[in-house]
Amino acid sequence: MLCSYNRGRQSTQGSASKASIMQRMVQKQEILTALKPVQDPELHRSLVELDMIRNIEVQGGDVSFTLVLTTPACPLREMIVDECKKAVFGIEGVQHVDIEVTAETPTQKGLPDRQGIPGVKNIIAVSSGKGGVGKTTVAVNIAVALAQMGALVGIVDADIYGPNVPLMLGLQGEKMEVRSEGGAEVILPLYNYGVKIVSMGFLIGEDQPVVWRGPMLNGIIRQFLYQVQWGGLDYLIVDLPPGTGDAQLTLTQAVPLAGAIIVTTPQTVALLDARKGLRMFQQVGVPVLGIVENMSYFIPPDQPDRNYDIFGSGGGKRTAGELGLPLLGQIPLEMPVREGGDQGVPITIARPDSVSAESFRQVARAVAGRVSMAAFAAL
Repeated sequence: MLCSYNRGRQSTQGSASKASIMQRMVQKQEILTALKPVQDPELHRSLVELDMIRNIEVQGGDVSFTLVLTTPACPLREMIVDECKKAVFGIEGVQHVDIEVTAETPTQKGLPDRQGIPGVKNIIAVSSGKGGVGKTTVAVNIAVALAQMGALVGIVDADIYGPNVPLMLGLQGEKMEVRSEGGAEVILPLYNYGVKIVSMGFLIGEDQPVVWRGPMLNGIIRQFLYQVQWGGLDYLIVDLPPGTGDAQLTLTQAVPLAGAIIVTTPQTVALLDARKGLRMFQQVGVPVLGIVENMSYFIPPDQPDRNYDIFGSGGGKRTAGELGLPLLGQIPLEMPVREGGDQGVPITIARPDSVSAESFRQVARAVAGRVSMAAFAAL
């Protein structure tokens, strides 16, 4: 994104003072000094100290530089740009400012005893304490929303016994290619809506059950992490099965997770199970990024200005407050969300202007912000 702004030039014909200003050469160090007080609003540190101001160029009164954000999904992009403009225009002689905005997602360091995935900067688990709360719907739409914002995204369907990601991403019935390279198997992920995808659903028939014990489950999840040709990714979303079983333990013990997202509904029984899942991540040293309350309220299609609290109200917010965690977002229950999942077109694609799609984008931005904060806090 290129942000350009011209300060209005006042007519001062015959003014020697204007001529002297225009002749004055602005120095690059002056720009850095002016920008030093401007902070990243989430990290609360100077943009200059974070090396987010780069490629400064000065030609007379024209100034240009690159603003490197910590994520393409930055929710406060415009505010940061405006503050940068204001700071630079405070320098005598500056008449025009061009700001090129790019993003460079920081890599999560994680725990030293866990093996990272080459090229993958941040691995995020999406989990729930119980089934039926819409965890996969949340995972899929977060992944698509991040991709729409310019991030490089992949998703691992780690629900080996009930893989639903292929259906929700419009790839039901497709097959993954497995190659032999250098004596090792390499899996080529499928791709749709800007997201790379691996799933057990691409390896078996639609009606074929997976009847495996824990060690086999552990093996396939590790293959999905380490033997996939991911390339470079900003975020790898892992859609976990419900509960706190083998899949969760395999993931948390294998890779350095940037964090976990807990999905629940406002219903009391869902919140009780969500707490157990949350505590599991905390016990194994994985940071919990926050809580997503799904199916927060129902919006009838014939009365879009009305909403009904079918599963209760405020449970996610209350639980997040009690546990000292952020509520990342509240997703309404709309019929197009279900229809999009069944038809393989996520609502962030099918109905981007809907309330639900905007709620998913809000969650995606919040997740990206939390991951960036955690990465810089570790520096």
